[in-house]
Amino acid sequence: MTETRADHYTYRVRWSAEDDAYVGTVAEFPSLSWLSEDQADAFLGIRALVADVLEDMAANGENPPVAIADRSYSGKFMVRLTPEAHRRLALDAAEQHVSINRLAASRLIGA
Repeated sequence: MTETRADHYTYRVRWSAEDDAYVGTVAEFPSLSWLSEDQADAFLGIRALVADVLEDMAANGENPPVAIADRSYSGKFMVRLTPEAHRRLALDAAEQHVSINRLAASRLIGA
């Protein structure tokens, strides 16, 4: 397996009113977080924590999660709708002279 580097993971730092601090999180490790009064320190803290976790996992022969950035995506996924919602989507697509797929994709990405 290819070694996953801590800098490939998906980090986010946001303000938490509940904690009265910045909280750093990483999408691929949802149970991990790091609190700090400083936004940059919250990022550095969660980044260092992930690096430590990856080291521990490697030492124990565990496979870390694949970073979202390193995953392959086909560009396809299926969505189930009610028949009524499918009909409305088909009507909207027909009125806009596009396929249902194109209309749904544009709505999903907010275009």
